[in-house]
Amino acid sequence: MKYDVISATAILGRTPAVLRAMLPGLFGVWIDAPEREGAWSPRDVACHLADLEPDSWMPRLRVILEHGTATPIPAVPRDRFRERYAGTPLSEVLDDFERAREANLRELRGLELDDAALSTAGLHAELGEVRASELLATWVVHDLTHLTQISRTLAAQYRDAVGPFRGFLSVLGTTAPESGRE
Repeated sequence: MKYDVISATAILGRTPAVLRAMLPGLFGVWIDAPEREGAWSPRDVACHLADLEPDSWMPRLRVILEHGTATPIPAVPRDRFRERYAGTPLSEVLDDFERAREANLRELRGLELDDAALSTAGLHAELGEVRASELLATWVVHDLTHLTQISRTLAAQYRDAVGPFRGFLSVLGTTAPESGRE
């Protein structure tokens, strides 16, 4: 599927609400436990999304559109959220994310990007040449990846509790038999 701003913003605009539906009101292990050793917890994922939002996607897009391949798009450390959001209540993290996302989507819609703009190449330090459309499509898939990660992490808390049903629950890293019975 070709990237388009309307579809992308429809998905990106839902992420804050999805997080608000999934996380507030949960406590302890549900929010703070990772899926496995070394992985992020649901709180970590929310903090990561909130941390990236103000200075990752739209600033990188602006660099591509304004400078092409002459200026590399800036890197953002993946774990920077740990310092920025240390001790911050989840509700504040989600508020920050929602405000920044709304501002970014307003700006994105205001750019009225055409095919030429979306085809503009930029320079990524590790990946080399990337198109504006690729960066923007990655933004959508990044959100969906982390929403999936949160679902997997929450499901993992009952990995052993589901007993013999585990083989039917692909979210736990298993696949159901062909019959699809549950």
